[in-house]
Amino acid sequence: MRIRRTIPPTATPIKPIDLIHGFVGLLSGGKKYRKQLERDVREHFGVKHAFFVSSGKAALAFILLALQDLSKKKQVVIPAYTCFSVASSVVKTGLEIVPCDIDPLTFDFDYDSLKPKLTNETLCIIATHLFGIPADLDRLKKLCAEKGVFVVEDAAQAMGGEHKGRKLGTIGDVGFYSLGRGKNITCGSGGIIVTSSDVIATAVVRLYANLEEISFAEDLKNFLQLCLISLFIRPYLYWFPTGMPFLKLGQTFFYKDFPMRKLSARRATLVQNWRDRLAESNQARTEVALDFFKNISMNNVAELCIPYLRFPILVQDRTRRDQIYTRSKEQGLGISLMYPTAVDEIAEIKAMFHGETFPMAKKVAETLVTLPTHHLLTDKDKKVICDLFNRITVPEVQQTAFSTSEVV
Repeated sequence: MRIRRTIPPTATPIKPIDLIHGFVGLLSGGKKYRKQLERDVREHFGVKHAFFVSSGKAALAFILLALQDLSKKKQVVIPAYTCFSVASSVVKTGLEIVPCDIDPLTFDFDYDSLKPKLTNETLCIIATHLFGIPADLDRLKKLCAEKGVFVVEDAAQAMGGEHKGRKLGTIGDVGFYSLGRGKNITCGSGGIIVTSSDVIATAVVRLYANLEEISFAEDLKNFLQLCLISLFIRPYLYWFPTGMPFLKLGQTFFYKDFPMRKLSARRATLVQNWRDRLAESNQARTEVALDFFKNISMNNVAELCIPYLRFPILVQDRTRRDQIYTRSKEQGLGISLMYPTAVDEIAEIKAMFHGETFPMAKKVAETLVTLPTHHLLTDKDKKVICDLFNRITVPEVQQTAFSTSEVV
């Protein structure tokens, strides 16, 4: 264990006042606040319905179960490179995963590959705003409308983001956000389902009404963990948890099963100031990303101003990626790898895909690194990170984001 300043790959603002609200919620139950929170979320995002559940994975699983209530179709199209939790949720609900290759510059679907994936058995497509980068929802909705396919927005990494003046998560038929650690805002773990479809909401309500809430014991454990996280996430202390391998920080797992419950009113009090926290978090991420755009030499410089949850860069090859990651670990810079494989190579479900491969998703898995964008970075941190990239990758770095002048 080496004692030194260490930047976490991702961090979400948790202030003492948030912990005070959480402690009061533990004692009081917080039921009045949860109702207010539901109203505030509906108003802020301009949706008719909002449901709070135990995690982002649970939110997606509830959505898929609700859609099954409305259709007998069984196939779910997902990006071949995405969070393993997306595949976990599909498997949890007994549906069939249909991966589709991606455009490595946007992480959105490769639309030439997507069209053949849409069949009479397609229940829905999960559009993922990976790292906060908007998927092309207009194009996707047009394709899906022709086939009678639902569009589900995975905005777990994009809460508060917008595209063409519309809030991500609200553009498709139904969407969800994550309140997990390291997301735009957090209460430890949690998820939010949002939709303006009365039909979909009615199907969700039938499932939601019978759910148990997270127990007091779990909420107490979650609260204590958040207290520790709020302390040890700071760069001058983050060396301590990173020196404990049993914590498995930064590792990616595929969960065959996970709990699906309502978010308790007690836990909801931890995000009592959620709008201010979300604005603060996203503003910091936007400003850090702009600094990276200005100071890292790139071939394809995008001008899109968005709150990147992490700032993604594809480098020339796996060797160069590993070199950057190793140097970052030595210096405590918080540069991280992401999902280790494409969906078709996840060991627990690999047999489902009968040898089908997705070359662009595989390329991203092998060459992607992500830079931290959170509020704990100093100007010196950003300079050191940029210098590292410019030394190792110039002149062949490729940035992975939309090439557009639109500011969100």
